[in-house]
Amino acid sequence: MNTSTPWRTRRTVILPMALAMLLTGLAIPGAQAQIPVPAPAPKPVIVSGTVPDEATRVAVVSRLREIYGAERVVDQLALGAVVAPPQWSQYVGKLLSPSLKQVNHGQLSVQGQTVHLQGEVGNEAQRQQLAAEMAQSLNPTYSVRNGLRVAAREQSLVDQALANRTVEFEPGSAVLKPAGQLILNEMAAALLQLRGRRVALIGHTDALGARPANVSLSLARAQAVKDYLMAKGLPADSLSTSGMGPDQPVASNATEEGRARNRRIEFRVGA
Repeated sequence: MNTSTPWRTRRTVILPMALAMLLTGLAIPGAQAQIPVPAPAPKPVIVSGTVPDEATRVAVVSRLREIYGAERVVDQLALGAVVAPPQWSQYVGKLLSPSLKQVNHGQLSVQGQTVHLQGEVGNEAQRQQLAAEMAQSLNPTYSVRNGLRVAAREQSLVDQALANRTVEFEPGSAVLKPAGQLILNEMAAALLQLRGRRVALIGHTDALGARPANVSLSLARAQAVKDYLMAKGLPADSLSTSGMGPDQPVASNATEEGRARNRRIEFRVGA
């Protein structure tokens, strides 16, 4: 009779970002591990629970220190008579990805070969990307259930401030028009309320002209908006820029009205 304890570990990792992660077993029935994680404050990362061997403990703790910094990780893991599936620590290392720092108030559970990711992210693109990255990092026998949701409150605050208006620039340039500056004054006030959340500034153009030139122009305009917002007190590391050129229109490029709507700056709230 096999008297060894089934692999049943309980790990709790309290991470400094507003991410709560719960790992609940891996590869075999009954395997459990927990990693809850609190709010975005400079709090310690506490790792607790029972693991099968020293190598597993070192792998988990080292990975967390890699992501959050050695000074923040408090190791409270214990060793016990538990049975881990093959390559368990490698899979955990892949799941403990820096991308998880984009998740707020979240939970990651792994039960058998099912991974369930919950929590809040800043936008739909992040929601899909995180689940896809997990699926790609695991054995094909695993399935990933994406329970992430978009944090609507912050994005709604920004959308209301923009109020369907377009930040205007001088034709063919990244020089803001006075009307565009007035809108950005209001946007700066709204963004300052987000308390450290990152905001992606994404430039878009209409489809007239060569695409490479439009992509460059859209990026230059996003950078001009970032510079203006920084002058209003927004920290540089809270703002990122990208240029999509004409690739993501919101209206038809066949009319001047449609092209005007496509020439825009998108403000996308992240974690």
